[in-house]
Amino acid sequence: MANLLVRGVDETVVRALKERAGSHGRSAEAEHRAILAAALARPVRRSLAQVLASMPDVGLDSDFERLEPATEAPRVFD
Repeated sequence: MANLLVRGVDETVVRALKERAGSHGRSAEAEHRAILAAALARPVRRSLAQVLASMPDVGLDSDFERLEPATEAPRVFD
């Protein structure tokens, strides 16, 4: 595994990292690894079927019926 050295980090950020690590029961270094992994993780790819299945129910099929176009353009400026 590679090593990563981060310089010039503000003391308040380091303190917050240590507090967060303590609340999760791990070292600051382990917390830093977890934060980096979560921030840079790629989202799980979903299939089209999964994306469509996750869409909320927004109405009836009749709400989206195609209307036949008018034979004449509407007269909006008369």
